[in-house]
Amino acid sequence: MELARNLVTCKLKCYFLKAPKKICLYHVRHIRLAEVGKLETPKLQGKYETGQLILHRVFGYRGVILFPWTARVYDRDIPNKREGNTNDHYNSVGKEVKGRTHTFYQVLIDQRDYPFIRAQTEAVTFLSNHESSHSLYTVPGLDYVAHEDVLPYTTNEKTALQHELFDKFLVYNPNQEPCFVAQETLRAWQKKNHSWLELSDVHKETTENVRVTVIPFYMGYRGSQTTAAHW
Repeated sequence: MELARNLVTCKLKCYFLKAPKKICLYHVRHIRLAEVGKLETPKLQGKYETGQLILHRVFGYRGVILFPWTARVYDRDIPNKREGNTNDHYNSVGKEVKGRTHTFYQVLIDQRDYPFIRAQTEAVTFLSNHESSHSLYTVPGLDYVAHEDVLPYTTNEKTALQHELFDKFLVYNPNQEPCFVAQETLRAWQKKNHSWLELSDVHKETTENVRVTVIPFYMGYRGSQTTAAHW
């Protein structure tokens, strides 16, 4: 009886020791790679043009540049320079942070990549143009990307990006570089919504090993003689 009990115990031990190996096999995932284009050398000087296709260096999504913005970046992770520094690119903010001029880009995100972005899908919120309305509306798939996070690439596909605004804003022209050029719709949209889209200040800081970027926007004012609302 004792021998039988030991034999059963050994078999149970072997079974439970092997079980995790079998379970692990069920978690194997197959990754399928697909060609999207050819990477180009990132620009160290100058700006990218409207219509440039990009990969986001951090989040990995595909996108296309609509237009650039110039902002002041206040990075609390960079040690301040001496107070006597007269570099025009630095401007004191209080006594703790200095700002520098930096280029950001308004980017359309490929909607096929939404499920794979390791964060909430970016969007831009607008204040209604009607004076009597306090309503807000949001355009999904719009992002602000720093120059150093742009990985440019090219493709021969005429529909290189899937976004509801892509065909309205850009048109394919194989004789241009980049091959997607702005339509009048994009220029009119930028002019109309300039005050909602423009960014002026960007704040960065690492807290508990998490790098955080904050971009504040002043969207506008709605008010009457008795009430006032700032967005």
